[in-house]
Amino acid sequence: MKSKLEYIWLDGYKPTQTLRSKTKVVNDFSGKLADCPIWSFDGSSTEQAKGGSSDLLLKPVAIFPDPDRKNGFLVMTEVMNPDRTPHETNARASIDDDDNDFWFGFEQEYVLWNIDTHSPYGFPAPGYYPAPQGPYYCSVGGEFIVGRDIAEKHLDLCIEAGLNIEGINAEVMKGQWEYQIFAKGAKAAGDQLWVARYMLERVAEQHGIRINLEPKPVAGDWNGSGMHANFSNTTLRTCGSKATFEKICEAFRPFIAEHIAVYGADNEKRLTGRHETARIDQFSFGVSDRGASIRIPIAAVENGFKGWLEDRRPASNADPYKVASRIVKTVKSAKI
Repeated sequence: MKSKLEYIWLDGYKPTQTLRSKTKVVNDFSGKLADCPIWSFDGSSTEQAKGGSSDLLLKPVAIFPDPDRKNGFLVMTEVMNPDRTPHETNARASIDDDDNDFWFGFEQEYVLWNIDTHSPYGFPAPGYYPAPQGPYYCSVGGEFIVGRDIAEKHLDLCIEAGLNIEGINAEVMKGQWEYQIFAKGAKAAGDQLWVARYMLERVAEQHGIRINLEPKPVAGDWNGSGMHANFSNTTLRTCGSKATFEKICEAFRPFIAEHIAVYGADNEKRLTGRHETARIDQFSFGVSDRGASIRIPIAAVENGFKGWLEDRRPASNADPYKVASRIVKTVKSAKI
């Protein structure tokens, strides 16, 4: 029997890498990651190599059944140099979490984008706006909701593929949605989010819709789109100490620039101190504070300071590998 392996990778475009993929047809495939061969591609076509020496390698790192294709599998890969060292665009290789001590939950916001009108799906003609935001968040009804069929189809595909998707909801701006992905292990969380992004793009293709991940897709009094990063390690999950939580939060304060550098392009348009965001040039943390850089969830407090933290600054277009890598590094710098 022939199987279709969809190899997925990140290109070298700046400032925001995008998804690429191609199909490899193989015979009698076991369905196991170990049996996915390393493959190659033309890096000169993805801003990752020069034409005179363009072969780069795709190293499989995660595999999921592809529920939208017969005998199909989704294979997330890392880009490697011909000598099998990580390519400079390979942020996954920079994550220092080989023991999977760090758990991540990413809240991926996105906007369904009308390709013809260059505006959010469900908005009137360009230059006009729907009623101000307020009634759209977690709403129901044709006046407020657009794109439910896309969000629901994506949810079903993620579940069928074995991704740990934890929910979906309509967001604050009309045409804006969110889904949540959780995994134990920073690399695994990034793998799952990228595959979820890939499947969402494919669903949107069928409707002639683009998935807009810009941090501020509509100017004015509209919420931007984020990718809030919920994270924990053994210390946060078990310490039972307010002082330890605050020490870890304080470890982020000296590294504002380092975090913002990998939290998504054009994030300054979103991190203004308004619309449930902190200012991009300041750092703060607080219990249940959605206007802070880092929120201490009330659930962690009620559990005796055992739980997780939420960095609310990453933009919707941020690379989860880069976000996780920087958060792991900063938390480890606290030396607890």
